[in-house]
Parts: sequence; C-alpha cells; structure tokens
Amino acid sequence: MSGDSDALFRILADPTRRLILDLLAERGPLTVGQLAAEFPDLVISGISKHLMSLRAAGLVSATRRGRQQIYQLESDAFVGALSPWIAKYERYWSAALERLRVLAEKEHTKDQRMSEKNVRQRRKK
Repeated sequence: MSGDSDALFRILADPTRRLILDLLAERGPLTVGQLAAEFPDLVISGISKHLMSLRAAGLVSATRRGRQQIYQLESDAFVGALSPWIAKYERYWSAALERLRVLAEKEHTKDQRMSEKNVRQRRKK
C-alpha cells in the first residue's frame, strides 16, 4: 500500500502531468497532438513520456484511432488508488464536516427567524 501510494504521489507531483489530467478531465478524450498544443514549451515526445507514466500508473488509457492515440482519464483508477490513503484521514474530515454542518444549520435557523420577523413587521404596517 505505501509503495503504491508513494509511486502515485511521485507521478502526481509533476505539474505537467497534473495539467494533462486536468485537461482530460475537463475536455474528455484527447490526442497527443491536442495535448501537446497546450504545452508550447514541450515537444510531443515529452508529452508522450508523461502520458506513458500516467498510463503505467493506470490513471489514463489509450485507444488507437487510425494513426492517432486517443487518451482518456481513468476515473476509477483514481478512486482505487487514492481511497485507501484518503480513508486514513477521513476521521479528521468527518469531525470538521460535522462541525461545519452544525454551524450551517445554526446560521440557516438564524436567517429563517430573521426572515419571519421581517414578515411579521411588514404585516403590522
């Protein structure tokens, strides 16, 4: 588990790889050329190397369409790879989210009371 998550985080540590993942998440399947167009300072072979790392990690997949490779995000791979790591910290988030829920409900109740008070005051006029 630790080795898997360490390798995944090393892959995700690269800003170019994260941007590739962002582009695939936002735009859907893209060719290497379409991805390379977003990185004018990199050559296509550099983008291909990043894509190979992402493929090896299972974060993207490729299908051939004619002479082009079409890359797409593998969202299930993210869930499978990150869930065990995230689960270790869930108890911290759960407590914070519960506190946020309580505060939001208090604020909502306060807003409701203010709204009801304003309606009553308008009716009196």
